[in-house]
Amino acid sequence: MKPNVLLVLVDQLVPFLTGPYGDPMAKTPALDRLAAEGIRYDAAYTPYPLCSPARASLVTGLHASTLRCWDNASVLHADEPTVAHHLTNAGYETVLSGKMHFVGPDQLHGFRRRLTTDVFPASMDWVPTQDAEGRFVRGGHARLYVPPRVGVAPWTMFLSFDEETHFRALEFIRERSRRPSDEPFFLVASYHHPHDPFVVTQELWDLYEGADLPLPERRDPNYTAMDVWANEAHETDEVPGLDDHDAMRALRRAYYGLVTYVDRKLGELVRALEQTGQADDTVVVFTSDHGDMLGERRMVQKRTFYEWSVRVPLVVRLPGGEHAGETVAAPVSLLDLAPTFLDLAGIQAEEWTPLDGESLLAARDDRIVFSEYHVEKVRAPCFMARRGRHKLVHVHGHDERLFDVESDPGEWHDLLGAPELADVERELRDAIHGRFDADRLAAEGAAGIHRRELIARAMTRNGTHWDHQPFFDARRQYVR
Repeated sequence: MKPNVLLVLVDQLVPFLTGPYGDPMAKTPALDRLAAEGIRYDAAYTPYPLCSPARASLVTGLHASTLRCWDNASVLHADEPTVAHHLTNAGYETVLSGKMHFVGPDQLHGFRRRLTTDVFPASMDWVPTQDAEGRFVRGGHARLYVPPRVGVAPWTMFLSFDEETHFRALEFIRERSRRPSDEPFFLVASYHHPHDPFVVTQELWDLYEGADLPLPERRDPNYTAMDVWANEAHETDEVPGLDDHDAMRALRRAYYGLVTYVDRKLGELVRALEQTGQADDTVVVFTSDHGDMLGERRMVQKRTFYEWSVRVPLVVRLPGGEHAGETVAAPVSLLDLAPTFLDLAGIQAEEWTPLDGESLLAARDDRIVFSEYHVEKVRAPCFMARRGRHKLVHVHGHDERLFDVESDPGEWHDLLGAPELADVERELRDAIHGRFDADRLAAEGAAGIHRRELIARAMTRNGTHWDHQPFFDARRQYVR
């Protein structure tokens, strides 16, 4: 019997600030329970530390550069098969509630239904263009990381979005129990938080009153060229609050509040499965599209390959408590979710379109996991490769870093050039060059900006929008 699948996806969640990954201050009881009843992956990586490309990779199982999804205004083309297409053809009811950051006229990508619109635009509004002085025009994110842009408010539009996402997902689970179906379901419940803005309700703020929250560690950051470009675009030098302990304490307090907020959503979804008798037939997966530097190394947002940005939480609970409480130390990727879902659905590998990920049900300890980042707020293709305990960061044409993330989880000690690691360094570098053509990606990325900028201007003049409009026929609801 094919299991149901519930994928709970959040945005910009740092695994290290949750209970299952060792944080004693985080109030995450639902995630704690899921990890105790499931499998926790301790080295899960985003294939691209940016929202839209990461999500495109997640649903297709392909590297973002293969899809030519460079940034938050890159179109995911309708002829790319997704996990939703595969599962639909395997007899699943495929439903999406919430954020997926699809850009382009196809806002379903194989899902039968989408229960909400998206929180961000579906058109090419955010093409990463530059001004006459070569600065990226959409910058200044660092200001969102310090008061007064951080703190308490009665409500925000982003909380409204997540509440709608949550209501629709709960409604789907409950209604499924009232109308028996021969079709298993694949439900994605995708929330905006704990992504910025870091504004919480008073109740969430008060949860962490007096808590001894960890603050960013200050050392010589030894920035790569990639980091310098991101800091320039985020305008971190113009935000002195990033060095202020009170400002960073407020940032972490608000962020923890939002972590607890999404944890509650996870708990309510799982309880709905249990209350409706569907929990024993449902695989539950919890993850995030990427992390957030949150002031570490005086950096904000994602767009870098440090663990705070590129590592994600990943917990999988299988029906019947199979492998409950297990942990997996081997590196894995969000690219692995698509083949895992196809594997769980019993779709034979020969029926899959070629994928860059591997099923988590057959994870290998010796594989190399990649992440990449190009175009938006950087000036050269950037890559990461990890195998075992070592991680190489390669900024094409500029510089590299080599870290041992087991002995040095903070990534403060660059091991590049260490004689005893010469083979590791060479193997990881060769793997990057063997998988990616950096010069080609740079040319394609640059050409894509010019094309999309032209189209975006025309769409603006024509008033053209691709945003999804969910449809609910009130004439067929309730008692009629």
